[in-house]
Amino acid sequence: MRAESHRGWEPIYRVVCRIPRRRVATYGQIARLAGLPGHARQVGYALHALPDGTSVPWHRVVKADGRISPRSATDWSFEQRRRLEAEGIAFDDTDRLDLARCRWRPRSTST
Repeated sequence: MRAESHRGWEPIYRVVCRIPRRRVATYGQIARLAGLPGHARQVGYALHALPDGTSVPWHRVVKADGRISPRSATDWSFEQRRRLEAEGIAFDDTDRLDLARCRWRPRSTST
């Protein structure tokens, strides 16, 4: 499915675009901020549908345990980690990032 065919995902994309460099958010956090509490998987579907070369910083969205979500193509997981590390986000020996340190905490829930 293509991102353009799901205009209902625009609130998700708007929230993800607000995540600043050197910060991450969880799928559940994005769902709540987009007005879709309990729909973390929908966030994953929306991000997966983004076209190559998108300006939406999809790489800043991680699982609630601080890990990168595995994808069917391992290149994407590698690319996500590469992008996060390029922004200065470190991973520990168990491939987790420290959410207490790098989780985005928006001042407002408005998108």
